[in-house]
Amino acid sequence: MNDYLYVLFFSLVGGVFSLVGGVLLLSRKKTAMALARYATPFAAGALLAAAFFDLLPESLHALNADEALQWTLGGIILFFLLEHFLHWFHHHHEHGVEKTPAPLIVVGDSIHNLLDGVAIGAAFLISVPTGIVAAIAVAAHEIPQEIGDFGLLLKFGYGRKKVLIINAVTALMSTVGALLTFWFGSQATLPVGVLLALTAGMFIYIASSDLIPLIHTESRRKIGHLAVILLILGVGVVGVTTKLAHSYIDVGHDHGSEVIRVHEEYEHAEDTPSYEDDMHHHE
Repeated sequence: MNDYLYVLFFSLVGGVFSLVGGVLLLSRKKTAMALARYATPFAAGALLAAAFFDLLPESLHALNADEALQWTLGGIILFFLLEHFLHWFHHHHEHGVEKTPAPLIVVGDSIHNLLDGVAIGAAFLISVPTGIVAAIAVAAHEIPQEIGDFGLLLKFGYGRKKVLIINAVTALMSTVGALLTFWFGSQATLPVGVLLALTAGMFIYIASSDLIPLIHTESRRKIGHLAVILLILGVGVVGVTTKLAHSYIDVGHDHGSEVIRVHEEYEHAEDTPSYEDDMHHHE
């Protein structure tokens, strides 16, 4: 039960924290824009650190190196295809029918948050510290995204109260995804190593394809070398958090290790000759 509380709390914290930027946009636009500008490089560093310091090493405990890297590449390609499809659908409707793409933004944000929740839930299946690190990385990159979503929905004529309610509901999809993934993984044997490698690929894609290009653009305009410092700070904060979390948080029962142990015991049982085989050998 304690593990479910961890998943619930940290997935909710990530969702609520990501709404801070959007709420600021409703009250103080300049402050929100500045927050998004500074949060973007920090989020890129946080995602990369979560992928390389925690998710990939954990996946390598469950998979061999070739499999882990292949599934990581699969995560990058999968998220690229998802994003490509949403962009295509968006432009297709923009040019084909005179309708606002606001519903598509809501659907896309919901899917994105659901996948974030799956990533958090899969990380908690390995251990509480790994789940916390994933939740922090998700929360960091959600801030600039939520500010963008708030701004777009306001631009399409939605009222402030309605925008806040819509984004609060879509943010909850992260908690839904995290709890469902953790529950399903607790009831059945999920390929946790595969899920972690896919999540690492997703984090690497978001950081390198979505966030870092924005950093280069902003660096030429306003914040300059500060963006580099903030990216490195994001790496450092998540790196230190990973170290401290794994050192000081009692993980109790480690679901990921249990999956690996069961798999190893099964392989060992297959390699061990049975009683009938042994008797036949002696005959």
